[in-house]
Amino acid sequence: MDDPPPRHPAPSRLGRPPGERLPGPKTNVCSRSYFVVVMVFFHVYIINVIVLLLYVHYSSGQEDSRPDSPRHAPTSDKQNAQSPRPPSKAPLPRHIFLPRIEGIRVGHVQKLSLVPGKVHEMRTLSLKPLLFEIPGFLSEDECRIVMQLAQLKGLMESQLMVQDGQEELAKELSLSPEEIFNLLDINQDGQLQLHEVYVTVWIVNATSPTECLRTALINSSFLLPFSDTDSLASEGWSQLVRNSRHTWLYQGKGAHQVLQDIKTRVTRLTRLPSKLVDLSEPLQVVRYEQGGHYHAHHDSGPFYPETACTHTRLAANASTPFETSCRYITVLFYLNSVDGGGETAFPVADNRTFDENDVDLMDTRRNCDKSNLRVKPTKGKAVFWYNYLSDGKGWVGEQDEYALHGGCVVTHGTKWVANKWINIDPDYQRQARFEQLVSHQSEDEDDEDLTVNSDIHQEL
Repeated sequence: MDDPPPRHPAPSRLGRPPGERLPGPKTNVCSRSYFVVVMVFFHVYIINVIVLLLYVHYSSGQEDSRPDSPRHAPTSDKQNAQSPRPPSKAPLPRHIFLPRIEGIRVGHVQKLSLVPGKVHEMRTLSLKPLLFEIPGFLSEDECRIVMQLAQLKGLMESQLMVQDGQEELAKELSLSPEEIFNLLDINQDGQLQLHEVYVTVWIVNATSPTECLRTALINSSFLLPFSDTDSLASEGWSQLVRNSRHTWLYQGKGAHQVLQDIKTRVTRLTRLPSKLVDLSEPLQVVRYEQGGHYHAHHDSGPFYPETACTHTRLAANASTPFETSCRYITVLFYLNSVDGGGETAFPVADNRTFDENDVDLMDTRRNCDKSNLRVKPTKGKAVFWYNYLSDGKGWVGEQDEYALHGGCVVTHGTKWVANKWINIDPDYQRQARFEQLVSHQSEDEDDEDLTVNSDIHQEL
């Protein structure tokens, strides 16, 4: 019997074999969502770029339309010089370091080349303060010209109360101790304070307080009412007078050539930057008649955070309760040889017992011979000393208390001297801003062509 033929499954209605998966429509849900997200971010990015470009364009257009914008600002040098320069408040970098001459030892001699074709000798007189003398610093002709220029400029009285030739007026006034007290009592509070005496003395360039007045102030805790001045003798008040005359001689552009030469020589002597010397006080010339003197004093006061220097006070743009002349170096010139007296005394030079003196070394009228060091006035000689110590970092430090000095009484003849002070602020930032301010002013003057014809006018 024949085998039956194999049975094959019947084909489906779709004509596909059984077991085969029916093809369905392809779904692209994930790909489509990713595409939508990308396109959204792309459009947002394009929109942000367009908005940013529009903002930059709009802002630039407004700046260009402003009259004070850089594109519309004047471009000439003159107009730029006239534009205000606001002072910078940022700390200025240190670019100046003050050289300081070494004294080595007392009696040490150094050779100096201050003028062409001549060698000067500088001898160390003391180490505390650091004090030197240079014989022949000025020639005889230079001494004569400086005195003549001072006389031509006119010398002012350097006295507190009665001037020369006014004895009759003094007798007529008959100033009582009470009237003199009121003259010194600046704030009129009925109490005399030490700073009031010094302020009055400083203004008129007179002497320091006398021994009796100073002692009375110290004993009364520096507040001295008039009722406590009965014990002060009339001589004590009269010693506040210094018999001298003085004037100031300008040494800058347009000044007499001798005055400019002296300033240049001082710059070489001190080895300081010329700008510091140029920005310092003019040359002071003083004449002492017979009997003239100057009690011991410091050329510059101690420096505290609340103290302002006179020469940088305006540049500091700050109010301070105290003010002093910050004179880093003093250079003293003798313009003539004195017949008798008139020495420059340094009462405590190189003195290790500064606080152990029983006599009043401030009083140069009575105790000048007790000073540790006295320099005899000789024509043409210069002495110079540092009024401040070094801070160890190339700048000004504390006041040197040993720089105390004064003028002994002129017993015979007349004494002529000149002082050149180098002003430097112990606060470096204030000094730097002061120099910055002055340099800006100088640039403005140069741009405006403010020149002086020295052939027509000699500024004294």
